[in-house]
Order: sequence, then structure tokens, then C-alpha cells
Amino acid sequence: MLPPAFWISHGRNLRQAFHNQKREQLSFEDFPLQTPILSLADIEAYEQALPLSARIADTIHQAFVRTAQRHGKRPALSMVLSASPDETPLTLNYEQLLGAITQTANAFADLAGPGAGIAYLLPNLPQTHMTLWGAATSGHAVPLNPLLQTEHLVALLEAAEARVLVGGGPAMAAPLWEKCLAIQAAMPQLKLVAVDLPGQPAPAGALSFDALRKAQPADQLMFDSGKGPDALASYFHTGGTTGVPKLVAHTQRNELTAALGAAALMNLDEEDAIANGLPLFHVASAMACSLSAFLTGAHVLILSPQGLRNPEMIRGYWSIVQRMGVTIAGAVPTSLAPILDAGPVPELPHLRCCITGSAPTPRALAERFARETRKPLYEVLGMTESGGVTAIDPLGGEPSFCSVGFRIPYSELRVRRPLPGGGLGPDCAPGEVGHLFVRGPSVSPGYKNAAQNAGTFVDGGLDSGDLAYLDEQGKLFIAGRSKDVIIRSGHNIDPGMIEEAMTRHPDVAYAAAVSQPDGYAGELPVCYVSLAPGARADAPALQALQEHAQQHIAERPAWPRHIYVLPQLPMTSVGKIFKPALREDAACRLLEPQLRQSLGELLAGIDAKEGGKRGLRVTVSLSREDAAARQAAQDILASHTFEHAIVVQG
Repeated sequence: MLPPAFWISHGRNLRQAFHNQKREQLSFEDFPLQTPILSLADIEAYEQALPLSARIADTIHQAFVRTAQRHGKRPALSMVLSASPDETPLTLNYEQLLGAITQTANAFADLAGPGAGIAYLLPNLPQTHMTLWGAATSGHAVPLNPLLQTEHLVALLEAAEARVLVGGGPAMAAPLWEKCLAIQAAMPQLKLVAVDLPGQPAPAGALSFDALRKAQPADQLMFDSGKGPDALASYFHTGGTTGVPKLVAHTQRNELTAALGAAALMNLDEEDAIANGLPLFHVASAMACSLSAFLTGAHVLILSPQGLRNPEMIRGYWSIVQRMGVTIAGAVPTSLAPILDAGPVPELPHLRCCITGSAPTPRALAERFARETRKPLYEVLGMTESGGVTAIDPLGGEPSFCSVGFRIPYSELRVRRPLPGGGLGPDCAPGEVGHLFVRGPSVSPGYKNAAQNAGTFVDGGLDSGDLAYLDEQGKLFIAGRSKDVIIRSGHNIDPGMIEEAMTRHPDVAYAAAVSQPDGYAGELPVCYVSLAPGARADAPALQALQEHAQQHIAERPAWPRHIYVLPQLPMTSVGKIFKPALREDAACRLLEPQLRQSLGELLAGIDAKEGGKRGLRVTVSLSREDAAARQAAQDILASHTFEHAIVVQG
């Protein structure tokens, strides 16, 4: 295990950054919550008490200045490298973090000029935070998913007009650096900056991040950014596995509004400590689990460079939570089960709760989590197009299973009826499923390529593509998606990418990629194909199709788990492939062998139908009533997020 000094020097030579900054008149904590927000009425009262402009700074850098003025010596950011009780994590206080961000912004402005795009391809490090917030100050940040293939990263960098790429250096992260070099080969004008082990010389053709940063003053910005609330802060790309990701513009106000909303509904203050194991190229990690905490003086813990993809972080999760006094734990649903499987949960006197999001949480998993941790689990909804935070089940109340809670303050959240000819109509009644529509200062001004806005940014707001409904109290429930996107462990997969790759094979006439339920990942991609005349469908032929998929699909998570051959794909009356029938079939194909093994001859049938309030409803028929068989079927079905019923055949 690398020593803590590997990740960052202890803020050596950082000056007292906030003393020479103009003292702001207001800060988030000048208006603390007297009581937790628990209802829509509480949100409305919060909004009526003060305008948004009184609660947030004009820019992200000013927000860090405000927090440093109030909480300069309090811990802001810690790097946890192991679960060892002997580890002393490296910690930056708010003065040091502000100084490092200021230095980084100065370095970027000096290197590429104010207003430049600064991309990064980094694991989770303190330097990643410096890069993200420093780039948002000097120009605009371009966070990149390291799992994307080189050609997609190049396309994103070119579209974002990036001039600098900050990457993990060769001694620290050789695979990342190789990808950085491949990108530079395609973009020779791109300046490379390496974050590497202390004492390592800058790689050939690149600059050292630490050397650049430390050469700059920490107590003031040395350039005039001209930034205000509407200035560009970043381009986050959509999804993690889409074929051609879209760049979503975020303004300073977008991100600060989203972070403020998260802080308010999570009831954060300076006594909180958030365990953040999500990757920092993702909006949930950057906004809900980081910037929201930085607004309030809370403490953010980085759970190793790999986050919760690090097996040691999974095995030692609860000991870290216990040792570090974590008050809010966080993990996507696919990480919750391994964390619970790692061993018994100790007493956690500091822990308030756990938050989860990116994908629906199966009921069985939510119930298990509450039972074993004795702590509530709350769901968060965030979208890249709405600043990263859209709604949160308030952390001060009773968690609502299946609900992502209330809209964040200063936003408008509606569920609208789709019109027959396209577009959105009037609002749905409570409990009626429609399209989720979001409007307000957290919503992005649009995609970098404005031609992509049509159908998404409409009526002055955002048609999210989600099917949803509101209850009588104004709580939001996600029922499915109007689009065919597949969500695997919180990552969006564009089925068109899979279909395009599969139809390149000479034996494939038609292809349709859909989601198949999965108890761990929520959904997995599968692909249905009909074959060209004369093509074989035996095992070697199917293996050849799988190999073709892996060679031509851009990213591994999008590789179809199964390829199913049908004589003819179901079609609509106008000749389009009818995907609902395929999704229903995929669910039955998954469940039939599991149920048959458990129920034997008692299994009379399985029926799956799209629709309802969870997107899919599965009915299992028993040949006769049997309590043990009913419980066995219930155990299998409850591991998924769809609605289900068990009946006795008539």
C-alpha cells in the first residue's frame, strides 16, 4: 500500500488563502436550517424565506472562499487508503483546500489562458478535486470516464475545446497514462499534465501537476476570469457507457443550486462526514457527495483512488465508517449488497444514514440494509442535465421505499402527460404515470451541440425521459423510462450502440438490444437477433457473435450478457421492432430456470408485462397452493426492482 504522501503533499507552502480574499456578506450557514426539511411545505417555506441569490455565491470559487472564512481549520477532504486502524489519512482543512484550488486555477490559466477547457482522466485523489474546482474557476472542467475507449474520449475533448488533459502519471497509473498518450497522439496540440508519485520527474512531453501548482500563489487568483453565475463551469458527459456521449453544459449557478439543494434535503452541517466512494467524473460524486458538503463545512472522505471498486474498501467499509466518524454513508445499489456480505455491521453511533442512487434499489436489498445496519436508507435522483441533483428523500424523515423524495429547493418538478403527436401536455393527477419534467436554476442550458437539445430541453425545462408519478404529498416515484436506455449499475447504455455493432456481422439481419433484470446490477444488456438466410444458430455461431460484439462495442459494460436468436423479431404495424415484447421475454428467460429449479412441477407459468409503477410486472403461477413454494418464488422475485405477484393457476 502506498503511503499517504503519495497522494498529495500536506499543503506545504500553502498560504492563508482566505485572509486576502474579499470577505463575502453571506454564506450558506448564515441561514442554517432550524429544523430538517421533511415536506413539500417545508421546501416552500425555505424558498420563501430567502431568494436563491442570498443562499449561494456567484461562483464556485467564491463558495470555497466563504466556507474557508467560516471553517478554515476544520477538515475538508481526507484520503483513506486502507481499512487499517493504524492508518492516519491525509487531511486538508478548508484553508488548505481553498489554497490548493486557487493554485490550480492559477496554474491552468497560466498554462492555457483563462477560459480554457481542462479535461481530466484521473482516479479519485485530492488532486482530482483540485483539478475539477480549479478548472471550473480558470475556465471549464471536462471530467472523463476512464472506461471510455480512446476514440470516444478524443471526440469529447475536441467537442469540449479542451486544451489541457490532466492524467494519472506512468508511475502511479500506467494504463491511464497510456490512454493519455494515445489521446495526445490524436490531438498533438493538447497539453499533458501528469499527477504522479512524489518525486517523480515529469514524463516526456508532459508537465508535473504538483510542480505547476506549487509554483503559483495560493492566496489570490492571478487572472480575471470574468465569471458570474451564468458562466460555464464544466461539461459533464452523459452516462458512462453510451455509444456517443453528449456533453452537458453546467453553469456556476447550475452546480451551486444542485449542491445547495442536496445540502438542504440532506440536512448537512459542519459536523457531518460523508464517505464518497463514487468516481469523480460522475455528477453524483461531484455534486451530491462533494460540493454539497463543501458548502456547509462538512468533511468529505475519498475512499481510495478506486473508490468502492477497491475490494479492500468493500471489506473494510464499516470499520472505516466507524473509525472516521462517518455520519452519511453512500453507495450505489450494486455496492450495498457486497458491503453487507463482507461481515456483520458493528455499532455505528455516529452514522445517521446511508444514501443511494443511480439505479432503483430492490425492496429485498433495502429491507436487508435497514435490518442489518439499523440505519435508514434514502434514495437520491440525479441527472447530468439537471446539475447532478434533482430530488432527494429527506434525510430527516422516515425513508419512503421506491421514492426518490421531493424536488430540491428553487426547482420545479412536474409529471406531464405525453401528447399523441409528441411533446408534453398538462400535469398528471397524483398517482398517474407520465413524463418527468424539471425546470429551474439547476437545469443545464443544454448540450454543447445545440442540435441535440430537441426533445430533451423543451418548454424552458428538461424532459428527463423518465416515466414517473407524484403522490398526494408531492413525493416522486420513478416508474421506468420512456427511452430505451439500459441502466447497468447506474451507467446508461445506449442500445443503439449494441445494435449498430451487431448488424455489422454478415450473419445478422436485425438486432435489438434491451434490458434484462439483474438482482445485482439492476439491468444487464441482452441482444435479440434474427439471422440472414443460410446463417447458422448453433453454439459455435453464437460464440462467434459474442466475439464480434466484444470486438466492436466500445465499452465492456455494454457487451450483451446473452445473445438470443429469434426467427423473426416482433414488429409494430409500421415495421418498427417492438421492444416491450423483447423486454418481457428477456425477463421470462432469466426467471424461468431459477424458478424451475426451486419450484419444479409447481411452476405453472411466468408472465411479464411492461407498465405499472415500476416499469415491469411479473406474475408467477403455481399449479397449486404451497407455502414453501410461494416463499421460494417470493425470495427470487424480491431481489429485483419490478412489481411481482404470485398466483395459483385458476
